[in-house]
Amino acid sequence: MMNTKQKFSTLVDLLRYRGTHQSNQTAYTFLYNGETETGSLTYGELEQQSRVIAAQLQKQGLTDGDRALLLYPPGLEFISAFFGCLYAGVVAVPTNINWHNEKQSRLQSILLDAEAKVALTTTSLLLNMKERFAQMSKLAALQWIVTDNIVDNLETNFSKIPLSGKTLAYLQYTSGSTSQPKGVMVSHNNLLCNLEDLDLGWEHTSDSVIVTWLPTFHDMGLIYGIFQPLYKGFPCYMMSPMAFLQRPLRWLQAISRYKATHSGAPNFAYQLCIDKIPPELRTTLDLSCWRVALNGAELVRYDLIKRFSKAFAPCGFNITTFCPGYGLAEATLKVTAVQVGASPKSFRAQAEALEKNRVKEATQDTQMVRTLVGCGWSKIDTKIIIVHPESLTQCPPEEVGEIWVSGSTVAQGYWMRVEETEQAFQAYLSDTGEGPFLRTGDLGFVKDKELFVTGRLKDLIIIRGRNHYPQDIELTVEQSHLGLRIGCGAAFGVEVDNQEQLVVVHEVERTWLRKLDLDEVIGDIRQALMMEHELRTDVVVLIKPGSLPKTSSGKIMRHACRTKFLEGTLEVLNIGASNLENSHK
Repeated sequence: MMNTKQKFSTLVDLLRYRGTHQSNQTAYTFLYNGETETGSLTYGELEQQSRVIAAQLQKQGLTDGDRALLLYPPGLEFISAFFGCLYAGVVAVPTNINWHNEKQSRLQSILLDAEAKVALTTTSLLLNMKERFAQMSKLAALQWIVTDNIVDNLETNFSKIPLSGKTLAYLQYTSGSTSQPKGVMVSHNNLLCNLEDLDLGWEHTSDSVIVTWLPTFHDMGLIYGIFQPLYKGFPCYMMSPMAFLQRPLRWLQAISRYKATHSGAPNFAYQLCIDKIPPELRTTLDLSCWRVALNGAELVRYDLIKRFSKAFAPCGFNITTFCPGYGLAEATLKVTAVQVGASPKSFRAQAEALEKNRVKEATQDTQMVRTLVGCGWSKIDTKIIIVHPESLTQCPPEEVGEIWVSGSTVAQGYWMRVEETEQAFQAYLSDTGEGPFLRTGDLGFVKDKELFVTGRLKDLIIIRGRNHYPQDIELTVEQSHLGLRIGCGAAFGVEVDNQEQLVVVHEVERTWLRKLDLDEVIGDIRQALMMEHELRTDVVVLIKPGSLPKTSSGKIMRHACRTKFLEGTLEVLNIGASNLENSHK
């Protein structure tokens, strides 16, 4: 097995090698509805298609460093388009279309921020999009290229572009406050270093097999689902996220059928398998082949690890298969992960102490206990320190602080955002001057050379593996009805049955108190959040004017609002609840 990092400096070099030396080996296979093989790509075919698409981009006048949106349905076309951009030196911008959002606000924000010159898609999807985007000037004016009907002989016109490890490969857009996403700048070197770290921890070989349904416009689906198989030269079987959500059994069936050794997902996916796959169907599965079950994107739940392992033990699944990890787009993907074959470590912490950012192990007499899962460590040059977020000094081992990261996997910053890049990517310890570090905004501690993540310094809400900023949700809510006060709402998550549920609290305009139809307002809020964010709102709480907790400077105190909600002390007008056992009326 070759040493991939030493041999290649870019993903383009890597694919060229595979296309030359493993031309006929199947790289990717797509499973329609998660079950039927409807298409595949060999390394040779992928390499050839990538050059064709790159030639088309060059023909359209795109030059080194220009940005291109990638808008694709789940399938193989996305992979060819992404590598076509890399071959042409064009910066890929993976994104998706929210069919519930008529204004496509996120997509338009990304388009404006990236200043994309072109969008790549398929013929059928373009026909659908053009009709929907007709009234949106920026999207309608965008130059569109369909990549599923480009003439193959165009490949001869491709001009090789000089690339290096420092070359910007793509922009990974994160959610942003007030609907302003930020583009994380990821270089070829960032990717190759992160892939090396993943490879060292999870021991992929040429005999490995990956099954994935994760969206390719998200970092985990893109890097681990698409790039990792290419990195080590083993097959990948793909299905759409919807195929999994509609029938979770399909995921585990594919693992069983193709003898997959590696696959992963956030917490909610494992929970869905427990809930939706009855014992009589579990007997049809053979999961003994599964060596690494990545668990990331959400705070890892130890009870879920145990319940899934117990539920699927008769299928040959072992708890040591679970490899919890921690990462974020700003660090390309992985920061830490549990090594293959090692049982996930847990730490029983005193919950009351954690609330005060102190690390104390629970005893048999401790009444409030929170069991935390270790997220392993890095295998390369990644350095992790725990820092007091206000004093910017390193915390002692018994304290919880902000997780700071440095190393070759830390991305280059945010696209065209100098100030925000400086704040997040160029942090220094105040007492020693050591740095620069990436400020992750997440809280945790290190124990026995293992990272434990306790929560989020920033008010990020994670539902079904997707990050949602409360500012975005609050803006959508206040614009959903005239009877809601501007800037007087709070969104936060509440854990119910080991899953985070969304709660929205908002003040009502005083002039609307007598004429407000509460059911109508709650309905408008839920509809707006579903259309704008694809979020089901579990609880909507309408409160009296002037009663939302705020600082003296007028900033919303989300944590205080959440506490009042849980205590039942909000000045409530009405609550709209859905599937939340304790609505705290």
